[in-house]
Amino acid sequence: MSDATFSVRIPDDLRQEVDALAKANRRSRSFLVKEALQAYVDEQRTYREAIEEAIKEADETGEFISWEATGRWLKSWGTPDELPPPEPDILLKNRK
Repeated sequence: MSDATFSVRIPDDLRQEVDALAKANRRSRSFLVKEALQAYVDEQRTYREAIEEAIKEADETGEFISWEATGRWLKSWGTPDELPPPEPDILLKNRK
């Protein structure tokens, strides 16, 4: 696999930060940008795969959590009465 040149426009202040990090780490700007881009792509791939797996699982089981239950749970975050994660409350015909 060969490397290819890829140009992107970034704000000057971001370029300066990348340059400072490159100097501090004794790496090239190109190395840091490549590493950062690879980490971002890996994270996004993992995120998309998790979403796709969750959708597949929900479609197979027919079990879903309503927005209302999710909303109650989220609103409780950081309060003394924080709720446990909601259980499925929408049960469609089992599709297994």
